[in-house]
Amino acid sequence: MEETTEWIVAGVAISPQVTTTWGIMLFLLVLGGLAAFRAVSLPGRYQSMMEGVLLAIEDAVEGVLPGRGRELMPLVATLWLFIGVANMVGLVPGLHSPTAHLSVTAALSIVVFTAVHYFGIKTIGLRAYLHHYMTPSPILLPFHIISELTRTLALAMRLFGNIMSLEMAAMMILLVASFLAPVPLLLLHIVEALVQAYIFGVLAMIYIAGAIQAQQIKRPTNKE
Repeated sequence: MEETTEWIVAGVAISPQVTTTWGIMLFLLVLGGLAAFRAVSLPGRYQSMMEGVLLAIEDAVEGVLPGRGRELMPLVATLWLFIGVANMVGLVPGLHSPTAHLSVTAALSIVVFTAVHYFGIKTIGLRAYLHHYMTPSPILLPFHIISELTRTLALAMRLFGNIMSLEMAAMMILLVASFLAPVPLLLLHIVEALVQAYIFGVLAMIYIAGAIQAQQIKRPTNKE
């Protein structure tokens, strides 16, 4: 499968992964808007399904960060829903998963990187948060910075590598087996796409938990 041609808007080239990403964002926006517009006190099947998904996500966040589920659910839910849909877009003929491109996964990792420091500073304050990088010795500051950068890079590379290899494997199997094994391949793609989305969201929660809880442990108390 070949990538579709770029769009040229006002002299600016827009790549296929960007247009696909915008399409996914619009789809999720419309889906969420319909769910909110049609919300009633006695939910039907569609509303019950959407509420069940959101409650499951909130419970998952609470399991990692007790008491912070409502606060972090919008971020984690957005990551899970977007990445899950983006990973499965490759099943649509003529489309490719935007998460099979490093530029997209890098942008998602930067969002997580920013969220980690935002919630860490919001929880314990800027001074205490920055002091953590020089604990127990200022000599460790460069190593802490390198660790932050490398895990962000690893987060982007992990998702990019897994989805790119998944799409390549799907194409190779289809070329060899033609249409003899489409159903198992489809199920494998869906399962792997959802697993990778779940792992990305869980890692984001773990990083945020580290920024919040680890700093609170190091924060001096009046009893000391």
